[in-house]
Amino acid sequence: MLSRTAENLFWMARYMERAEATARLITMGQRMAILPGAHHRDEWRSVVRATGTGHQFPEGRIVSESDAVSYLMLDLDNPSSIRSCLLKARANGKSARTMLTQDMWESLNDGWRKLDSYDVGEARQQLPALIDWVKTRVMTFRGAAHSGQLRNEGHDFLRTGSALERAQMTLRLLDVKYYVLLPETEVVGGNRDHYQWTSVLYALSGARAYHHVYGGTYTPWQITDFLVLNRLFPRSVAYCYDQIAYRLNRLAGWHNARAACHDTARELVAAMESIDSGEIFRRGLHETVQNGLAMTNRLGFEIAEAYHFG
Repeated sequence: MLSRTAENLFWMARYMERAEATARLITMGQRMAILPGAHHRDEWRSVVRATGTGHQFPEGRIVSESDAVSYLMLDLDNPSSIRSCLLKARANGKSARTMLTQDMWESLNDGWRKLDSYDVGEARQQLPALIDWVKTRVMTFRGAAHSGQLRNEGHDFLRTGSALERAQMTLRLLDVKYYVLLPETEVVGGNRDHYQWTSVLYALSGARAYHHVYGGTYTPWQITDFLVLNRLFPRSVAYCYDQIAYRLNRLAGWHNARAACHDTARELVAAMESIDSGEIFRRGLHETVQNGLAMTNRLGFEIAEAYHFG
């Protein structure tokens, strides 16, 4: 396979996952913003900050829902906005058209200019419907790839990009929780803290699965264990790392060569096997999340280097 085609598939999957991740971040921000005192805690700044791209909002100015929706959903100058991600995913898919099934291409192409016609006021009025539309588009694409694409190296590049971006999504959502509580540690363990932790589960569509594992008890330690370390939940960090390692091993077989990215993937899997939720909190949740984001960013660069992307 040409390196350019592999890169297109890898980034197409990443952009689709990122669009869904940003939609889930907005949903989580809405849930947290309805709590008493949210305006003074600047909840929306926490959401924007978690994407790692919100530095244009000056400190001391409250970030409103309109600001966040405009920036995270519609702003083409933001490379992680939903609109940007859908456009870039389609562009990458068009360049790798012969590697896609008809259903995959239609899921990328259907309504790809939909958000062009919205201003921030219209987007806020129709936000739940737009969020559902984004998630449905991504899930349709994912289902089409799962059910129809050949299990060749192209599929492995696709799944590697998807798992890498999903791991970062879960880590970023956990970082929103950190930033929200940073100024006011006295709420830890209170009703607001409980609601915010369960909001993370709902944002990741993990509430029902969590209940199957832990029953009706919701604690920060159990939720962190579930979202970071549970190897059966497909949005957990550990599950994503396992998938990355598996896909990279398959790619090593296709190419009959290994590189630094394979060692990093093994390192990430081993790190998940060696800690528990108690250790995460002893080290610090924010520190653990930031280390995970740094390692996954490094892994992305190593994959690009190993397979000669761009």
